[in-house]
Amino acid sequence: MDQTQPGSSTDQLDARQPLKLSYALRALRHRNFRLFFAGQLISLIGTWMQSVAQSWLVYRLTGSALLLGTVGFAGQIPVLLAAPLGGIVADRYNRHRIVIATQVASMVLALVLAWLTLTGYVKVWHVAALAACLGVVNAFDIPARQSFIVDMVGKGDLMNAIALNSSMFNSARMIGPAVAGILVASIGEGWCFFANGISYLAVIAGLLMMQVTPVSRQARADSPLENILEGFRFARSSLPIRWLLLLLALASLVGAPYAVLMPIFAGEILHGGPRALGILMGATGIGALLGALTLATRRGLRGLGRWIALASGGFGVSLILFAYSRVFWLSALILIPTGYALMVQMGSTNTLVQSMTPDHMRGRVMAIYSMMFMGMAPFGALLAGGAAHPFGAPVTVAAGGLLCIAGAIVYSRQLPAFREEARRLILAQQESREP
Repeated sequence: MDQTQPGSSTDQLDARQPLKLSYALRALRHRNFRLFFAGQLISLIGTWMQSVAQSWLVYRLTGSALLLGTVGFAGQIPVLLAAPLGGIVADRYNRHRIVIATQVASMVLALVLAWLTLTGYVKVWHVAALAACLGVVNAFDIPARQSFIVDMVGKGDLMNAIALNSSMFNSARMIGPAVAGILVASIGEGWCFFANGISYLAVIAGLLMMQVTPVSRQARADSPLENILEGFRFARSSLPIRWLLLLLALASLVGAPYAVLMPIFAGEILHGGPRALGILMGATGIGALLGALTLATRRGLRGLGRWIALASGGFGVSLILFAYSRVFWLSALILIPTGYALMVQMGSTNTLVQSMTPDHMRGRVMAIYSMMFMGMAPFGALLAGGAAHPFGAPVTVAAGGLLCIAGAIVYSRQLPAFREEARRLILAQQESREP
């Protein structure tokens, strides 16, 4: 994973050549990706607004760290359970249509939550139930949407498209929480949910405007269960993919759930309110955006394996520093490298896994990726909420940081053993690249 892959278009460029903006934005040359990018940017701002407002709503209604974790669990456990089925659907059917359907379903769920909140009927169980429904939608959306990227830009610009997609995600992550903090403090959570519902119209419109060449999917006579097992066998037998996904699962299980406890840090530890929560989440988004832009400017895959190890360790260190900060602006500043490190690990892992995966198995492998990243998060949210109750949020977050550092050390020691296999897998996929 740390070797330049011969024959790739990016490796033909001189690394000493000055970087041009057009190169960093090269995936936007594709009309379909431009439409996707613009629509998703608007929609994701609404998504992050809802995420922050939902956390604050649960905290306002209950004041319970355990229930914060429980709602997070309800929203993400369906990804772990249903993502394998979503992967099969993405490999067998039209990914473009699947993504349209999931975006419409997400819009309906957001508007239902907005109605319940604005009319005053909302209860915690409503929030948990709707979060669970959205989790089911995401179990089909994530594999299809991640696999659809290569259909929009081809393999040559895949790495850049993934990085730009992450940049878009984290630009929204920077803007959405800040807007949500202002709206929640001034007019309440319900209008954030309503704004999120309306924002889906942008991405749905972009998807409908696309001119997508139908991609023939190979007819499969074997059972869906056998399809699922085939994807798992591939991920398990490919040593580099297995280690990449295991390290990502660790970060999701013990590191990423710090976000679930953010209302406690904002309210009780740093003595702020909804605006403080929005600023903290926005600071994480700034760091993640910088990480995504860093990946967008990369030339080829050289060094990504080492980057992942450093990112995982840096994420752990940042979590420990954040856990014990008691100064609001210092905490916000620490969250910038926290978001940066997690973004670099996540984006680099996504790029390498897709670069090593055959097209006919891409949906299923990306389903496993989503299981490791989002599917482990519910257990992490439940674990973090449960541990924060007796031990406190700072100790819980710091312990997660220590485990991330330990995982980075173990992964680094294994890296030389599977570097050559990673190189072979990447070369095999480059040889099958469309002319």
